[in-house]
Amino acid sequence: MKTVQLTINGRRVEATPGTSLLVAAREAGIEIPTLCHNDAVEPYGACRMCLVDIEKGGRKKTVASCCYNVEQDLNVTTSTPKLERMRKLIVELLSPAYTPPSPEHRVEAPRFTGALPDCSLCGLCVRYCRDVVGRNALYFAGRGVDRRIAFVPGAASECDDCRACFDLCSSGWVVSRYTSDAASEWEDRPRFRGAC
Repeated sequence: MKTVQLTINGRRVEATPGTSLLVAAREAGIEIPTLCHNDAVEPYGACRMCLVDIEKGGRKKTVASCCYNVEQDLNVTTSTPKLERMRKLIVELLSPAYTPPSPEHRVEAPRFTGALPDCSLCGLCVRYCRDVVGRNALYFAGRGVDRRIAFVPGAASECDDCRACFDLCSSGWVVSRYTSDAASEWEDRPRFRGAC
């Protein structure tokens, strides 16, 4: 099979056409931080932690490596001061919703205050439930700044024997939300009132 040759961080790398830059880099032993990537589901590009700089034919741009496929003679740089500043900013914006992928992205004191997110909106739980488990118990609700992940009403019982997405959630949001939804759903069930 024909392969694509490209350069990642100065190293010549071969990859199969259609492979994402993220996967090609990992196969070459080059780690790129991610939050929303999982091999079991299609790339989504939500977290932007996997940003890399690419250059070809004198043109440069920054792309999400999970969603950008390898190209012949593409020059890829996975870490620059600019990229690291961008990643640290992402961590600050999401703090304390999840644990950063590597120590250099940890934030001592976030610059941003106000309502901090309890969910990073990486969408892993939604995509895994839909694409791998086939249950559609979670969905994206709202738009823009009001966007959030929600359980479909009655999904607590649907999740009782699964819970496959629990380990995917870096913030613990799914577990906490499932627990509270399951409790309220139990409270809302009609009680049996037998004759005394």
